Amino acid sequence: MTDTELPTSSATYTWVDPAVGLAQLPQLSGLEYLTGILEGRIPEPPIAVLMNMDIVAVSEGEVVFETRPTQAHYNPLGTIHGGLACTVLDTVLGCAAHSTLPAGTGYTSIDITVSYVRPIQPSAAPLRATGRVRKSGTRVIFAEAELTDSAGNLLATATSSLLVFAHRPQS
Repeated sequence: MTDTELPTSSATYTWVDPAVGLAQLPQLSGLEYLTGILEGRIPEPPIAVLMNMDIVAVSEGEVVFETRPTQAHYNPLGTIHGGLACTVLDTVLGCAAHSTLPAGTGYTSIDITVSYVRPIQPSAAPLRATGRVRKSGTRVIFAEAELTDSAGNLLATATSSLLVFAHRPQS
């Protein structure tokens, strides 16, 4: 069989220019900004479109996202690639930290440790990731997260340290 005879799939991704949401960032606390995304007043970042994930709940120090992996997220064994799990976990860790920060403050990951508990089967969707701040701070924030399948089974966990800094948007 040649490549031209193989069945193929494709996807098209469309997102709003991230500058639209980023323009609002300096005036809003992290909680206000994430709530704006949840309520649709601020466009989601392009990575959310690419990874098929949506914010479904936000409060100070905690966020919840859901993702619905597609065939594009399969690894060579036909399960969902661990990179998707890591990306979603990294997102909820960062957003949980962001939800505690005042306007004009940013963050970046110092480290992330992911533990994969079981393979992620395509039938497990939607996947739910919950991130929580364990220790807030003005210099470093410590957060933890978990990823579960639609039946509530634990798939992966993560911890992260995040560096806090004054956010100066690029012009």
